[in-house]
Amino acid sequence: MRVVLVGRAADRDRLRAELAGTGLEVAGEATTVAAAQAAGWNAEAFLLARPEIDDEDTGAIDEPLTPRELEVLSLLAEGLPNKSIAGRLGISDQTVKFHVAAVIAKLGATNRTDAVRRAVRRGLVVI
Repeated sequence: MRVVLVGRAADRDRLRAELAGTGLEVAGEATTVAAAQAAGWNAEAFLLARPEIDDEDTGAIDEPLTPRELEVLSLLAEGLPNKSIAGRLGISDQTVKFHVAAVIAKLGATNRTDAVRRAVRRGLVVI
């Protein structure tokens, strides 16, 4: 299978080393998915070379996020304020505040931005 590696150079280097002997052929490399798509390489998949992450971001969540909390988290990652999230999900601003607080607590974050950062590193959302 032919793949395109996507990510920072150091992360792509690490991923390339991990792929050695797997039978996957690297067709190309790019820093972003958009750049990889624009390059038009003949490949079956893009492999995202994730950065190495801190221990604080790799631990299991004591209590998993609910489907609604994951929806709220995804909209937080888009940078939406509570009022916009409420409108998109058809819930009240107060309910959004409740879900945001739960997400922050479950991820061990200090604020909304930190929650999104931790969620991205854990693979809970993609931005």
